[in-house]
Amino acid sequence: MKMIVNKENSATIPIDLDEVLQHSVEAVKRAARILQENYGKLKPEDIKKKHAFDFVTEVDKAAEFEIINYLQEFYPDHRIFAEESGKNQAESDFQWLIDPLDGTKNYIHCIPNYGVSIALRYRDEIITGVINVPPWQELFTAKKEGGAFLNDEPIHVSTTNDFAVCMLATGFPHDAKQYLDVYLDCFKHLFLQVSAIRRPGAAAVDLANVACGRFDGFWEFKLNPWDIGAGLLLIKEAGGIVSDPLGGQNHLSSGDLAAGNPAIYEKIIKIIKPICEGRLG
Repeated sequence: MKMIVNKENSATIPIDLDEVLQHSVEAVKRAARILQENYGKLKPEDIKKKHAFDFVTEVDKAAEFEIINYLQEFYPDHRIFAEESGKNQAESDFQWLIDPLDGTKNYIHCIPNYGVSIALRYRDEIITGVINVPPWQELFTAKKEGGAFLNDEPIHVSTTNDFAVCMLATGFPHDAKQYLDVYLDCFKHLFLQVSAIRRPGAAAVDLANVACGRFDGFWEFKLNPWDIGAGLLLIKEAGGIVSDPLGGQNHLSSGDLAAGNPAIYEKIIKIIKPICEGRLG
């Protein structure tokens, strides 16, 4: 078994990351086939409301079921934290973060911007991440200390350092509307200084696009671990920086995130940190 040393805490990660990545890729491909086979075919009865402004389809559930069943063949003792089925309580230092369909509303409305995201966390650290974007036939992969890739080609965050020409991505806190005011304050101050801001509607795909240099930076609030797990590792392995809006490392648990290439990330933090202090809860 190949193992790597976690330099941050000098602990050995007791798993073969190449093998994990291979299984993760197969899992997202299986889920992607389900998404593609059903794209544009949803009936009203296939769409359910989880709670206000949030929906799930029978396709989400089928894709998640496929992912979990496949991964549990190889890692039956690992914990699972998935969007539709929640957490299991297995006792393990390993936890899978699974989003079977990120961008469900896009998918429902036949907007071709959605993806499948899988990450493996060891204790408090993401060690592998895979994002599949079926409409674009793009597969993003990363492993700790192993770089980031798009369709097996190495990727890197953008080299833009001029804030006035950069493009940012974001998402509105549709199911956390109590944070709308702080979000709009951040949006206003950033909007006035950058070239463009986009809101494509799938956070995992947005983060993958930061990792490969299409977007120069990203911020959003109250995301879920399964939304961002794989994307966080992709950006870090592609040379970028990720943190919470105050510059700390609470982003995976809080869901409050800022990311980008090093130069643009620093500019984002400089603007949004004083706005967010004491307002995100």
